[in-house]
Amino acid sequence: MKRISIGSWAYAIGPYEDKPIPWDEVVSTLKSLDFQGIELGAFGEHPNPDNYPDKESRQKLVKQVNDAGMAFSGLVPNLWGEQLINTDDTSKYKAEFSRAVQFAKDIGTAGIRVDCVQPPTILDEVDEATARKRVVDTWKECTKEAADNGCYVTWEFEPGFAFNKPSDVFRILDEIQDDAFGVEFDTCHAEMVAAKAARHYGEPEILPGGALEMAQRCRGRINHIHLIDSDGTLHGDETSTHAPFGDGYLNFDELVPELLKNELSHDWWTIDLCFWPDAWTVTEKCKTAIDELNKKYG
Repeated sequence: MKRISIGSWAYAIGPYEDKPIPWDEVVSTLKSLDFQGIELGAFGEHPNPDNYPDKESRQKLVKQVNDAGMAFSGLVPNLWGEQLINTDDTSKYKAEFSRAVQFAKDIGTAGIRVDCVQPPTILDEVDEATARKRVVDTWKECTKEAADNGCYVTWEFEPGFAFNKPSDVFRILDEIQDDAFGVEFDTCHAEMVAAKAARHYGEPEILPGGALEMAQRCRGRINHIHLIDSDGTLHGDETSTHAPFGDGYLNFDELVPELLKNELSHDWWTIDLCFWPDAWTVTEKCKTAIDELNKKYG
């Protein structure tokens, strides 16, 4: 059976930005719902390198989560304040990534999520070849640092950020041939970039098989999995709508068996309710749905 976690950011940003669910309440409620883990969005009021600045405070954080019968399934660092594509100097990005590596080690997790930081429209300002080189070169360095510290880098491709066409994803994977680098396969993002060509820069690309075909073509390079439904729309014309299970149309009886063909270094499945307006309320419904998938396929 897979261990099930959920992304804490769903309770801290978007509809919850002005009034995040308090961290202690997140932990106690997820414990009551029999989650095995939390995927930590390390920003805002929730635990992050700034409000848990030393090993002692981080050990207390780990104890709190462990005492609730859970662990951290991965880390989403706050890299969005840095430049990646529109600068020759990505040293600040890499410095923030280094902080994330240390934080990940201290809280006992290995997976560190990255994205391209800037939207597809940044390619109006920077030519694609230059932009891609900056991303690839930076991520190669980050991946080496992560691997040297027992961690791995997982790239979440999605409509909201540059290089979201299927061919972009395949090309960057080809250019970063490192066992410690792969893609975070979020089922709703995969559907939107593959089936809907959402926010593609220039000529749109569509894979007829949608998310399933995207999973098949990424097979072997998927190193982290987010399961959530898709209704084929964007949230605020920016990123994929993370619809609760049953509120969309994805066929998980096709998707999950395909995703299981990847040999991951861990046994986590993570629910992602990012930007869903009542994520806190539908968490139990999503846990029930993913538990059923786990019984069938986990």
